[in-house]
Amino acid sequence: MIRWFVFAGLVASLLVAFPARAGHEMPFYPSYYPQEITVEALPATVAAARLEKNTLHAFVGGDPFAGRALPSKLGGIESLGSYVVVTMNTTTAALATADARCTAARAIIAGLDSAGWRPYPYPVTPYHPDHLAHVDLIDAALKAPPRTPGVRATSRLRVRPRGALAERLVGGRGGGGMWDALVEEVSVRDLVRANTATLDGGTAPPWIKDGWFHAWLLNPTPSAQDLVQGLMAGGGVGTAERLNLERALVSRVRGGCERVVAGYTVRREVLNNDYSAGVENVAGDSLTGLESAVFLRTVKLKDFPWNGWLTIGVPDRPAAAWNPIAGFTDATGRLLWAGLSDGGLFPEPYAGGFAENRVRLETPEAQTGSLAVPPDALVPELGTGKLREVGGGKTARAKLTYRVLSSAYHDGSRMTAADALYGLAFAFRWGAGRGREEDAEIRRATALMREWLVGVRVLRVETDVLRFGDVTMKYDVPIVEIYLAHALSDASRLAAVSPPWTPLPWTVAALLEEAVARGMGAFSADEARRRGVPWLDVVRDVKTRDRLLALLDELERQAFVPAALTGRVTPAEARGRWAKLQQFAADHHHVLVTNGPYLLHAWSPGGAVLRVVRDFSYPLGVGSFNRYPIPLHGSVVRADVKADRIEIQAAAERVERFGREHRLVTEPVGSPAVQKDRGAVVVCRYVIVGRDGAVVRAGETGATPSGLFVVGREGLPAGATALVQIAVNGTYATAESRAISLP
Repeated sequence: MIRWFVFAGLVASLLVAFPARAGHEMPFYPSYYPQEITVEALPATVAAARLEKNTLHAFVGGDPFAGRALPSKLGGIESLGSYVVVTMNTTTAALATADARCTAARAIIAGLDSAGWRPYPYPVTPYHPDHLAHVDLIDAALKAPPRTPGVRATSRLRVRPRGALAERLVGGRGGGGMWDALVEEVSVRDLVRANTATLDGGTAPPWIKDGWFHAWLLNPTPSAQDLVQGLMAGGGVGTAERLNLERALVSRVRGGCERVVAGYTVRREVLNNDYSAGVENVAGDSLTGLESAVFLRTVKLKDFPWNGWLTIGVPDRPAAAWNPIAGFTDATGRLLWAGLSDGGLFPEPYAGGFAENRVRLETPEAQTGSLAVPPDALVPELGTGKLREVGGGKTARAKLTYRVLSSAYHDGSRMTAADALYGLAFAFRWGAGRGREEDAEIRRATALMREWLVGVRVLRVETDVLRFGDVTMKYDVPIVEIYLAHALSDASRLAAVSPPWTPLPWTVAALLEEAVARGMGAFSADEARRRGVPWLDVVRDVKTRDRLLALLDELERQAFVPAALTGRVTPAEARGRWAKLQQFAADHHHVLVTNGPYLLHAWSPGGAVLRVVRDFSYPLGVGSFNRYPIPLHGSVVRADVKADRIEIQAAAERVERFGREHRLVTEPVGSPAVQKDRGAVVVCRYVIVGRDGAVVRAGETGATPSGLFVVGREGLPAGATALVQIAVNGTYATAESRAISLP
């Protein structure tokens, strides 16, 4: 039954809290659409039945209808599932050379069963946002002959499958003993997970979604070490220069055929699309699907658009510890953490950059060059996290200025610049500490931040004001400068290296630090095993929770201030913050306080319930990320190559809505309908590759008033190839790419 009375009560409470004159309605509702989210571990058969009975809205992490067509009222969202790879045993005499391995791999791949995967002999797939830069290399790989002379010996090779899919493709079951070639499936989601940390709402490197990075993770061959180190140290600041490094890396990784990509699979996750009981406005990610920050920030119930009870199924019970530093690492935990926490930025769902969430860049471009760092800028001390002035004579390669969208924490305390600074200090303490004050997982997750961060300076705190009729809301916005040792051409990627942000109040971080330092547990699973202590669970481990509450009482009596904040937080301020955390723990029976859109309301061995926080200090509201559902695509209709330019006619999709349904309509770019489509941004992205295979120019251009895209040929070498893509609203992954020969 639709609970209209609760929605009416919410609206009434909002109008009571923020009264308005007759005829005025509050257009801003903080946090996101569902008022409550239940996450339940369910067997696939149960999930399928509940989806059909309208008692489940989505199944995240699996497909309960795998191998079957979906019932008419259900829908699927697709993302890149896995790579199918062939690993060659380089100690086998017949596979001692690259030529022999490449020949054998092609023969093995040609003999695989064709069902259930897509042959594709290149690690950068159409689901990667950097696909455009590799189109010519992909075409060459696709045209390579499946077999070459000397392949007869491969019939005697011992080919072993690993995993259910590989066993079906090979046509036999795996076993022990020696092997010459290993066929296996490698989850793309696992590649992303292994390089994304819980810390700070989801710490990830700027290239987390790039195909070149995944190529390296699949086969970290020593011959490409110099290239990957250059790319990860900010090498190739210019777009063309960086693309050449990325292309060279992938070519080198593929060149020795130690591990060969045969193709990929596509993952399908299931949604309830029922006209009344289903969900809509669902955004996913091209690589991680519904296991992404954007999913919970967009999904809404059709019969309850501004509120309602969302129920999500997952395949497995939560197994990882629940702590906000290095816990929540399994699939269920990551989904819960996506609702509980709030990252400063998160990866764009169908692009390679990062979407602004709780931090904003004051300008769309970073300031780069040889920049003097102000002497009073701060940098955390390695091993202690103490904030020290950088002093004179320091320089940086890039400067970013952030607007930090602060808000109240769940315990009622207000976020300050001290909380943001403490997030940075934590990384330097535990990422480079000694003894009990160290953790290898934190060291790995924060390595880039510690290497790149030169200094941080809080310039001021501004006040943003929003007015709705007679209602006025004010927000404190710290303005923070970050100085970095390296630069990237994409400011949004650079912004993700070291944002001045944390979803945790400094009290929670300090409490857990003290707990770990006193031997109550460890932040990460690996560190817990190494030290022989529990993996810190601040919610479900009753013994640990009781010890945390006793420690919390001790720190409140001391008005404890961590060393990094000495002189920045007074004892009186500290005692007040500790008292608020104590009261929250008494009310909610845990200390998992964040400033995210949801708080942890209830939990069981099979899942948890998240309840929305409708606090008007929260700066984001329903609809904040409605640009992400329904990725739109464009296509090249015609390309005319002229002496001085390339003229491209293109078409683009737009959304046509009617009631609760919608359809995609493709029309020429420049038509009145496309131009008026709610601010849709259509660009032509291009990469120009010379005859020698080097990128000579790359960029993007908008359309002329008539809808024509023009790319100039000035300075381009004869015989070059233009790789082009029509992107709509930042949809780079899954967009069609085309190669155009230039005489």
